[in-house]
Amino acid sequence: MHTSVESTASTRSTLKPYAALLLGVLSISTSAVFVKLSDAPEAIVALYRLLFTVVLMTPWVFVHGRTELKSLKRKDWLLALVSGVFLAFHFLFWFTSLAYTSVASSVVLVAMQPLFAFIGTYVFFKERTTLQALLGAGVAMTGSVIIGWGDFRIGGMALFGDLLALLGAAMVTGYWLIGQHVRKNVSLMVYTYVVYGASSVTLFVYNAFNGASFTNYAAKDWWIFLALAVFPTLLGHTVLNWSLKWVGASVVSVSILGEPIGASVLAYAVFGETLSVSQWIGGGLILFGVYAFVRTKK
Repeated sequence: MHTSVESTASTRSTLKPYAALLLGVLSISTSAVFVKLSDAPEAIVALYRLLFTVVLMTPWVFVHGRTELKSLKRKDWLLALVSGVFLAFHFLFWFTSLAYTSVASSVVLVAMQPLFAFIGTYVFFKERTTLQALLGAGVAMTGSVIIGWGDFRIGGMALFGDLLALLGAAMVTGYWLIGQHVRKNVSLMVYTYVVYGASSVTLFVYNAFNGASFTNYAAKDWWIFLALAVFPTLLGHTVLNWSLKWVGASVVSVSILGEPIGASVLAYAVFGETLSVSQWIGGGLILFGVYAFVRTKK
């Protein structure tokens, strides 16, 4: 009887991280749909997503992270600020891509981020890789070309959206690479708090420079801004980062590949977006290629 109770408790403790992983993937899958539902400019949506996240995080950081925040080294501050600029332009490029191409094309191309990370680590850190990783990268690249060709046949604007999505993937790679270094010395919550703050300032300056309105939006848009802060950001990325401690980076990286699937299902349910043949083939190749690539990084 005692053994049975221990076994049940062990099973529950094992299931919790995977339940969190499922919650995280489902939450990040909502991001693209929320962006397309808003009538506000994409740069404004990005600004308020991050700004509202900072506001929601402030009480926790004030109580638990204030001492660490004050003791951050200058180098960590500077790196976190640069990381915030990368993240700001990731959202700017990615959100703007959704105005030109479909949710499925945009999200699956952004999912190629691990391949950009590979390029970054090879160029800057001379990190070696394996033949399997290179083959996986090649398959994913082939998939992106197929999607791009299919969207080009639809119209030049769809291809432009695909290119913006790839730029978004490249920008978020800078955020992750810097984060891998800074997170050795700084806790997750404090690091992301500084990064989100820097991203908010960057996007505020960008919007101000372009003469965007900061207040003239419908109630629906403000609710969407808040939903983006709560679901894909706090319940999505924060929960996924928490689960890293329990299930490992390779499991989380592979699980995130569920985002394009979840986002495509939601886009079909909300907007009636269906997948073309090129999206099915190209998207499948990208997900398989990235999966094969990530599995070599265990």
